Amino acid sequence: MGGGGAAKGWLGQMGFTKSGGSINWYPGHMAAATRAIRQRLKLSDFVIEVRDARIPLSSANEDLQPMLSGKRRVIALNKQDLANRNLMHKWISYFNSHKQECLPINAHSRSSVHKFASLLRVINPISMIHIPKLLDLVEFKLKEVMAREPTLLVMVLGVPNVGKSALINSIHQIALSRFPVQEKMKKARVGPLPGVTQDIAGFKIAHRPSVYVLDSPGVLVPSIPDIETGLKLALAGSVKDSVVGEERIAQYLLAVLNTRGTPLQWKHLVDRETEDPRHELENKPESVIKDLQNKGKKPMNKSNAYRVQDMVSEVQRTLCITLSEFSGSLEDESDLEILIEHQFEALQKALKIPHKASEARIMVAKKFLTLFRTGKLGPVILDDVPDASDSVS
Repeated sequence: MGGGGAAKGWLGQMGFTKSGGSINWYPGHMAAATRAIRQRLKLSDFVIEVRDARIPLSSANEDLQPMLSGKRRVIALNKQDLANRNLMHKWISYFNSHKQECLPINAHSRSSVHKFASLLRVINPISMIHIPKLLDLVEFKLKEVMAREPTLLVMVLGVPNVGKSALINSIHQIALSRFPVQEKMKKARVGPLPGVTQDIAGFKIAHRPSVYVLDSPGVLVPSIPDIETGLKLALAGSVKDSVVGEERIAQYLLAVLNTRGTPLQWKHLVDRETEDPRHELENKPESVIKDLQNKGKKPMNKSNAYRVQDMVSEVQRTLCITLSEFSGSLEDESDLEILIEHQFEALQKALKIPHKASEARIMVAKKFLTLFRTGKLGPVILDDVPDASDSVS
């Protein structure tokens, strides 16, 4: 999948997206957590701000940025495996041009976290070669403070479901190999839904000096500034589906894919329609089958992998055909809504959802969103890289 281009802010103003009203999710625990985070930030020596690599700007908590701008900080763009690599270097360059350190990572991969480090010591940020390790970064940035402070605090924060706790668990595993004599740490809770961590907990990762990592709940702003930002957060899983509605989120995703022309990139699947898509898996390594399964699920055998591959191919083929046959204008709101409605009907057939199912549209939306969120439809970055003159969040 691509990023940037035709998908502009007007998609958030379309009838089906705007009619649902503004998108806000700020339950009571977030208000309390935000106050606690502000207090801990005053005491923190270093901040790792975790953002979703698919929405590098939309996943920033704007209310906390004024405090963060005055702290030693690095932005970790997590879930890099779900983001378009061809665009990631542009985001790194963008943040770097604003003198803000930024690094793409995959919090579930220890090898990725090992590579998490300071851009100040990286000659080629695109290739990510010869990068010092994450804990080296913390030590490098806190070198002066370490000389005079017996205890240091590193705070990890971000909006819900960007992978903060997963990152902390990986950091701890690495720290154990470097500081094996320290006491065992209880793992931070990790879940696929936003709002899993609801209190601030500290975990020791080093001693002499003692270094503690503070995990924090994911918090959003009380009022999300615009509808499209809210839709991006919902699409990435940072806002609960029930707050926005799966159908509305899926409609927005289809609008993004269509206006970017993404389904046309799957034309090869239409050309090979008569071939058995399972043949493609036969000669692929086991790692490919592993990639088809959802994180945290039991290992997938080849039979199940075939079924998933069949479903993905059929969805991609369906979207390619419907867009190819579309005779309207993608820049016309009414025409685009007609296309999306037609695609919903076609996806119901592609996903083998019974025609008379009482909640067929919701079922279509849920399955379609799952394919996107797990990367089955390909990597994507939803945010557009701002002009160089725009300020960085």
